[in-house]
Amino acid sequence: MTVKPETTQIDSETIASLHAPVLIDEVLELLSPAFAEVEKAVMIDCTLGMGGHTEAVLKAFPNVSVLGIDRDPNAIALASKRLEPFKERFRAFHTTYDAVYEVAAEVGLAGKIDAVLMDLGVSSLQLDDDERGFAYSRETFLDMRMDPTQGITAAELIATASAEEITRILRTFGEEKFAAKIAKKIVTQRENAPIETSGQLTEIVKAAIPAPARRQGGNPAKRTFQALRVAVNQELDILADAVPAALECLKIGGRLVVESYQSLEDRIVKNVIKEGSEVDIPHGLPIIPKELEPSLKNVTRKAIQANEAQILANPRAASVRLRAAEKLKNYTRPTQIRRKR
Repeated sequence: MTVKPETTQIDSETIASLHAPVLIDEVLELLSPAFAEVEKAVMIDCTLGMGGHTEAVLKAFPNVSVLGIDRDPNAIALASKRLEPFKERFRAFHTTYDAVYEVAAEVGLAGKIDAVLMDLGVSSLQLDDDERGFAYSRETFLDMRMDPTQGITAAELIATASAEEITRILRTFGEEKFAAKIAKKIVTQRENAPIETSGQLTEIVKAAIPAPARRQGGNPAKRTFQALRVAVNQELDILADAVPAALECLKIGGRLVVESYQSLEDRIVKNVIKEGSEVDIPHGLPIIPKELEPSLKNVTRKAIQANEAQILANPRAASVRLRAAEKLKNYTRPTQIRRKR
């Protein structure tokens, strides 16, 4: 699981310039209590990307080491180059982040991790790479895999899935109200020629959506691309497993900090934190029995969002929802979501 990253010819300054971490000051503030009064702390960055958040943590907290997880080997190579100055304070793991507990266990720290950070969604590295197929605004091959060495591409998915399945994907993962129309158009078009590029798919979506709807809300293909990306990478399933696994690997007093960029992600995070931080006891009970005390403290209550200045400086911050929880007592994730590895 742990990796020795491949070398990259891009220098660390160039890598840093490619990625500006979202709400980094707020993230550091939420993480800070987990590292206070600890001689040597360990954080797991579940979504390493190009290492922007990890670099900020390592600079801000000299007593912290970071275990970085990413399913994209290109991200690991770039982040490792960027983080070379921190030497043994950083270690990379090539896996999906629902394996966060297994990563902690591999280094002998299961239940002893000080903090876990998740910055969800597609990374700048993937979004800006024309060969990865995530962008609907540029002509690219419809790949969309976060790990380009595994799984089927978005092109393969829409070439083989039924109209009913495509409708379900678009409606569930993209909250697309014209899902059935788009799915029908995709199935009709693929009978004439393979749909393999972002440009082809964007034109199909535009043709399927009524003209009045196309004139508002930005690019009409946005929700379709989001839905296919989520489906190809099993993002919501992985997140639903990862949040409880992260809480289980934390020590008492440890913190989970999560940045979400779409409502489906945020809902999963919000619900897990809510379930762990609320108690169900009869009204008027003078004390809470110890066995019914909550396992989590909801640190943020309401999600933190970017202000106008932050959005202007980094447009990708527009949709961010930042939440945090602190572990108050032992937390065991439900057995039905444990994955065999």
